[in-house]
Amino acid sequence: MLQGKKALVTGSSRGIGKEIVRKFLQEGAEVWGLCSKPSASKDELLVYAKENNTVFHEIHADVSDVEILTKVVKTALEESGGFDILVNNAGITKDGLSFRMSLEDWDKVISVNLTSVFVISQIISSDMIRKRKGSIINMSSIVGLHGQGGQVNYSASKAGIIGLTKSLAKECGSRGVRVNAIAPGFIDTDMTQAVNEEARKVWLEGIPLKRAGSVTDVANGALFLASDMSLYVTGQVLGIDGGMGA
Repeated sequence: MLQGKKALVTGSSRGIGKEIVRKFLQEGAEVWGLCSKPSASKDELLVYAKENNTVFHEIHADVSDVEILTKVVKTALEESGGFDILVNNAGITKDGLSFRMSLEDWDKVISVNLTSVFVISQIISSDMIRKRKGSIINMSSIVGLHGQGGQVNYSASKAGIIGLTKSLAKECGSRGVRVNAIAPGFIDTDMTQAVNEEARKVWLEGIPLKRAGSVTDVANGALFLASDMSLYVTGQVLGIDGGMGA
């Protein structure tokens, strides 16, 4: 489905990002994975790419450092010859009740989760607009739609991604560039597996499908938005949440 396409995926070393990289490689894309430092996943993804007759590149940048991030992304753009697909997936949490939250924890989450999306999208979308084609996929969250106690910084960053996505879709649509967001619900990742059993049970009881989602569920949604199957889809938020947001 992605044969001959080139993709940049941030937060590529684990969890949802890693699975999106695997899915894109499986479907024939050449993928650049951006993570903060050399990852334990690199060798595995290099082998997987070779098995699927394509190529994986791992590049590194602290996405909260705008100067370094800009340099790394512009270099990747130049070396790749341009990307057909961008997945802004990098994200962190620094949870805490709002009245106890430090400004440092607020700023760090907004910088990594939202500002980096703006910076990278600005660089990549300019090239996509020039070529009049491309798909940008931004990773939001169900908490960006409904909020979550103890996560005002994370929720605000993910809600900001939705506003950014819808606005950028209106700016880029007439130039052939699609911009969509994915809002995952409770997905089995390292982050959610750290949740205590009692809290996990409460979450699962609130999901109509009565199970946590998998990283593959999210990667399949990303594949749809990246592929030509979604050529008439832009400015949308795809909820992959087992019905939590219904």
